[in-house]
Amino acid sequence: MHTQLKSTTRRAFLRDLALLTASASSLSLRAADGTAPTKRKLTLCLSPGSIGVTGNQMQTIELAARHGFESIEPQGEFLASLPADKLAEVQASMKAAGLLFGAAGLPVEFRQGEDKFAEGLKNLPPLAAGLKRAGITRMGTWLMPGSSSLSYIESFRQHARRLRAVARVLKDQDIRLGMEYVGTKTIWTRQRYPFIHTLKEMRDLIAEIGTGNTGVVLDSWHWWQAEDTVADLLTLKNEDVVSVDLNDAPSGVAKDQQVDGRRELPCATGVIDVGTFLKALNQIGYDGPARAEPFNKPLNDLENDPACAATIVALKKAVALG
Repeated sequence: MHTQLKSTTRRAFLRDLALLTASASSLSLRAADGTAPTKRKLTLCLSPGSIGVTGNQMQTIELAARHGFESIEPQGEFLASLPADKLAEVQASMKAAGLLFGAAGLPVEFRQGEDKFAEGLKNLPPLAAGLKRAGITRMGTWLMPGSSSLSYIESFRQHARRLRAVARVLKDQDIRLGMEYVGTKTIWTRQRYPFIHTLKEMRDLIAEIGTGNTGVVLDSWHWWQAEDTVADLLTLKNEDVVSVDLNDAPSGVAKDQQVDGRRELPCATGVIDVGTFLKALNQIGYDGPARAEPFNKPLNDLENDPACAATIVALKKAVALG
């Protein structure tokens, strides 16, 4: 049933895409176990940078509309800087295309020194206000799963203090902050002091931050790498999840040897059980964006339209399993 998008050549990738498209078009409207699927509320989100697509915000809107996406990743700093009339044009284009905004990226650098963090935090309030004007309610970032100098508890305290300050600024503008844990074993095991790399640990940090507007960015790759389970996902509520990434893993590579930057589009190989992952999200009523983030060179080498076409086919195949 699954077609592997081999990491070989652009020609091979396009050949496999054709097979994947044919497979997706023949799917029934039933879940993987034969039961009627839970009606999904999540939206299929175009995240251009994650699939090698380039273009400004209006070009992204056009691509998303042409290929059947339901939301797009906002270019936050650009949108926040727009005067009212230009912002209205963007919003009108979004409405005409039936698109919603996904999660913007957090521009504050909280992983480095105190001066760098303070500078980013100082610039955040006007940006957050601009995002609110644009109708953006979600923002996401990721955590390094280890440190060469800070112990786990030192990292935990620093992250809680810094991200609490960020979250308070965003809360003033009704924006939720999502944080992604990195579960890739080949990353966190090479650190002298491993840090958060599971959902449970991330929830501990969210509780410590305590602002009420923080949650998790869930990635099927990191969920799989962390040995997290469906039971872990079902401990969450919709409001606990800010954004979702859907990915698959290369076949023929041991789980503990997988490399973070060499992934596949969802449902490409079936190594990651994305159907089970999505069933759990549908069960909790998750209603936010779901994007593909495969870090896949053959996909990145495609022109914009073929890359979008490959991605929406994979996303639609994935949600059909949920």
